[in-house]
Amino acid sequence: MAARSKARKRALDILFAAELRGLPASQLLSEQQSLGEQPVPKYAAELVRGVAAHRARIDSLISQNAVDWTLDRMPAVDRNILRLGIYELLWADDVPDGVAISEAVLLAQDLSTDASPAFVNGLLAKIRDLKPTLTPEK
Repeated sequence: MAARSKARKRALDILFAAELRGLPASQLLSEQQSLGEQPVPKYAAELVRGVAAHRARIDSLISQNAVDWTLDRMPAVDRNILRLGIYELLWADDVPDGVAISEAVLLAQDLSTDASPAFVNGLLAKIRDLKPTLTPEK
């Protein structure tokens, strides 16, 4: 597995755990980094911080574009995969859109339900198509 793919998985683990524990993701990231038991790759930390910084906008985009699903009704893993994917689509300028989407789909294949990869792919493709009309805060 490539270094960035591993970093995405680690970022997803932190985002998912933070949500389950009711903690801010940046707080859990700091805890993980200070413990040092499982090193947090630089790119994973960047992803967690980015998702945390833009979470309100990201969640709004998910809510506006998820057909027949509310944010709260989605599986937590899917919700956090989408957050990572949207962050990479809109704010990670060095990640090609296709890579952001395919990496998110692979995470969904490995970690979620049988229907999740298609759902994640469809929603992220929609965000990618809307990207020119979106004005994300930088």
